[in-house]
Amino acid sequence: MGTYHTPLDLVRARSPERPVALVRPDAVAIAGAWFQEHFQGDVLYAVKANPSPWVVKTLWENGVRGFDVASIPEIELVSEAAPEAKMAFMHPVKSRRAIARAYFDFGVRTFALDTHEELAKIRAETGGADDLNLIVRMAVSTEGAQYSLSGKFGVSPEEAPSLLLAARRATQDLMGVSFHVGSQCMRPTAYQAAMSQASRALVRAGVLADVVDVGGGFPSVYPGMVPPVMADYVDSIHRGFAEMMVHETTELWCEPGRALVAESSSILTKVELRKGDALYLNDGSYGTLFDAAHTKWPFPVKLVREDDSGAELKPFRFYGPTCDSLDHMPGPFWLPEDVAEGDYIEIGMLGAYGVAMNTRFNGFGDNDTVVVGDAPMASMYGLAPRSIPTRRVEEQEERKVVRFSRVKGGKRRRRK
Repeated sequence: MGTYHTPLDLVRARSPERPVALVRPDAVAIAGAWFQEHFQGDVLYAVKANPSPWVVKTLWENGVRGFDVASIPEIELVSEAAPEAKMAFMHPVKSRRAIARAYFDFGVRTFALDTHEELAKIRAETGGADDLNLIVRMAVSTEGAQYSLSGKFGVSPEEAPSLLLAARRATQDLMGVSFHVGSQCMRPTAYQAAMSQASRALVRAGVLADVVDVGGGFPSVYPGMVPPVMADYVDSIHRGFAEMMVHETTELWCEPGRALVAESSSILTKVELRKGDALYLNDGSYGTLFDAAHTKWPFPVKLVREDDSGAELKPFRFYGPTCDSLDHMPGPFWLPEDVAEGDYIEIGMLGAYGVAMNTRFNGFGDNDTVVVGDAPMASMYGLAPRSIPTRRVEEQEERKVVRFSRVKGGKRRRRK
């Protein structure tokens, strides 16, 4: 990867014909450090959000030791980029071959499940191993999330007690509960509500959990979507954990994806044609702009041009380079009204699920990647002029609870 101070420096030097992913490793490092400092538990990066090797390496180098993986290719990626990392296979439905390979070839011991049938598969394909960490995925309310992840995964509250009991009996190591409140969660209290539901299921099952995994859902900031400060989310989780019926050595986990990488990347695109308020770009919904097209997700944009014309901002819509009419991003995207063919546009906040969703449809999508040194277009961590303000350090310190204060004189059990 080449390195440039700003996107404009790249345009000056190369006038690129293909889309260019602009990556900011420092943004990933700062986000990872924030979670390490403020979340009172283990942080597992959700690799699906951005499976770039540089992301995994940056997080590892900045103290993140756990990774939430969903497939053998993700396991192979983490094994190569961070060989000493701890991995948790958190996809609730896995092939038998994937379970066996994860356990025997890569030393994975943590597996998620949401049915008795999946539990039986895990037991069978690991040879009845008793050193498994079994995490029961529960279905919870996703109200307040921009992406609801309910419906496909999660055991219902009615069926949870019997599955929790079965998982408890199936391992001599860790048994836990997990859930997902939905992606881009805008309500911090959603975590407390989900933890309360999980606690009730544990009480009905008559078992104690060794792990409470609050999953992902931690948000980033986009135009029209300004979440509460990140401190509110971890505060809500810590309060919910304190109220749960768990024992003194119960571990707390989280699986941030978007919140760690969204700010780290943007895409530099070129305008191939203008038709009124429609701009035809060399990247689109089959490339890094899947969310902008299919869920009309808003992303910040900036015209990358040598001189600012001072033209008034006007709303535009985008079309991608493929021949599919679905390759359309309605926006509105606000740009100077004199934008024209040959101009370059930076589309920001694409570090989460941008690169991950890229395809090669119609022969497009073969992008370049360069490192840039400027700030992201917006930030939850104080990295940009249009940042979401975080609480002052003194206020955070005053409210911070002693790390794992529920452990009385003992050490927390470590995940294998």
